[in-house]
Amino acid sequence: MVTVHTVHKITERKHGKVRVTFMMPAIEGCGCLYLVGKFDEWNHESVYRMQCADHGTWSLTLELEPGHEYQYRFRTLDGRWLSDPTPLSAPIPFGSGNSFVSTSALMTLSV
Repeated sequence: MVTVHTVHKITERKHGKVRVTFMMPAIEGCGCLYLVGKFDEWNHESVYRMQCADHGTWSLTLELEPGHEYQYRFRTLDGRWLSDPTPLSAPIPFGSGNSFVSTSALMTLSV
C-alpha cells in the first residue's frame, strides 16, 4: 500500500489574505478534479476546478481570510468524493468526513 500525502503551502499576502495551495497526488483514471468547500464568509459551498500538472498532481491556490478554519473535500468528474489523505494529527469536533485547513494555526487536518 502506498501512503499518499497532500501538501498545503500557506503564505501571507500584503492585502491581508492568506494564499493556500491545495494539492492532491495523481489519481488513476481521474481526468478532472474539483475542490469543494465553504471558503467565504456567507458559508456558501464553492466549487473550484483544480489544475493538473504533467506528472498528474492536482493543485489549486486560493486566497482566504486569516484566522479561520475552512472545510473542504475533493470530487471527481464522475461524482466520487475524496477526503484529504493527510493523517489526522489532532482531535477535531466536526466528525463530518470533511477535511479542514486552518489559516491561523497553519496546519491541515482530516476529520
